[in-house]
Amino acid sequence: MAAEQGMEGGTRGALLAALRLQLDWGADEALLEAPADRTRPPPAAPEPSRPPRPAAPGRIALPPAAAEAGALAAGAATLAALREAMAAFGGSPLRETATSLVFADGVAESGLMLIGEAPGADEDRLGRPFVGASGQLLDRMLASIGLDRGRNFYITNILPFRPPGNRTPTDAEIALFLPFVLRHVALAAPRRLVLLGGVAAKALLGAREGITRLRGRWHQVTLPDGTAIPALATLHPAYLLRNPAAKRDAWADLLLLRRSLDAD
Repeated sequence: MAAEQGMEGGTRGALLAALRLQLDWGADEALLEAPADRTRPPPAAPEPSRPPRPAAPGRIALPPAAAEAGALAAGAATLAALREAMAAFGGSPLRETATSLVFADGVAESGLMLIGEAPGADEDRLGRPFVGASGQLLDRMLASIGLDRGRNFYITNILPFRPPGNRTPTDAEIALFLPFVLRHVALAAPRRLVLLGGVAAKALLGAREGITRLRGRWHQVTLPDGTAIPALATLHPAYLLRNPAAKRDAWADLLLLRRSLDAD
């Protein structure tokens, strides 16, 4: 019995040794559908995947709505044409929820242009910017330094349509309408800008600071053609209605504007 077990063990060992020898010789390739051609070089290893290359500067594809806004704005040669272009622009859902396109008010040739945030309920109803409570406060503030909407300033907003519920405009909405705003400024050709509130200030100055840090000093707004226009950032009148104590800072900004105008 022991002899038979020894013979079986020896046979098993011999078979394993034979199989190992066949593996060393490559006999496992007999399991393939066709014999391997060892005269051909091994296939090259696949190249590792590479991330897509960024687009070359100036060739970044814009979303269709943004491209349309830029083209419409650039094609407007007059303020009347710009208003028509904005009315024809269908790239923003805001026009579907708003009642009116709110373009501008005042005297475009005055040399002083004020830019706010977006129309409110009264502005949307009447189709004119700054006609509600905040607009009435703004008119009184500007009258205190001798400025009148019907004679010596021009006023508009970053957005021409009222956001639902008077919410703050989103970054995407601001970016979408910015080509129209910049073209508006270029066509009005003011000598000075007043940026009312944080939305207008940050959009046109490309700044990250809040309005309390930006206000009270002159900045520059640079148009696409390179023209630089002095711009004074100040508090939005709607903010002043909610925070009457801030009117002191707004008054200081108005005096700064008045001194600049008197220097002409």
